[in-house]
Amino acid sequence: MDQQIPHPAPPNIIVRCAVITVSDTRTQETDKSGQLLQKILRSAGHSITEYLIIKDEKLAVVAQIETLCQKEDIDAVIFNGGTGIAPKDTTYDAIQHLLEKTLPGFGELFRWLSYQEIGSRAIASRAIAGSYQGKLVFSVPGSSNAVKLATEKLILPELVHLVLQLQG
Repeated sequence: MDQQIPHPAPPNIIVRCAVITVSDTRTQETDKSGQLLQKILRSAGHSITEYLIIKDEKLAVVAQIETLCQKEDIDAVIFNGGTGIAPKDTTYDAIQHLLEKTLPGFGELFRWLSYQEIGSRAIASRAIAGSYQGKLVFSVPGSSNAVKLATEKLILPELVHLVLQLQG
C-alpha cells in the first residue's frame, strides 16, 4: 500500500523515548518485547533515555507517567504490556484517565491491523495513545508481535510529526 503523507516530517529529528514494560514476571534479560521496542526505535534514529520494567499495578503506571512526563529529556513514553482485560491488566485504566488528549485512531488502527494477523482476538487489545503534560504517550500489548506491529506500522511513521505538533 503506497500512501502519501500529507505533511512529511522533517528529516534528522531524534525523538527521545522512554520504554516501559509493564509486567510482574519479566526481567531485563527476559523482556523480549521491551528489547525489541528499543531496537526498532534506535534503528530508526531515535534515542532511548529511559528503560524500565514496572509491576502491573495501576498506581505504579500512574507514578511512572507522572515522573517521566516531567523530564526534559523525554519526548515520548511508550508502554508495552498490561493492555488486556484480565483483572491484573491495569495499564490502559491508568493511562486513559491521565491523557489530556487522546488519539483514538491509534487504538482503532492497531486493532484493525491486529485483526488482519490474529483475527477476532484483536478485540481484546486496549492499545491507546495520546498526550500528557506535553509528552506523547503510547500503550501497546506486551507480545513481541504486537510491539513490532504497533511500532513499525503506526508509531514510527507518525512519531516525529506528533512530537513536533505537541511542541507547537
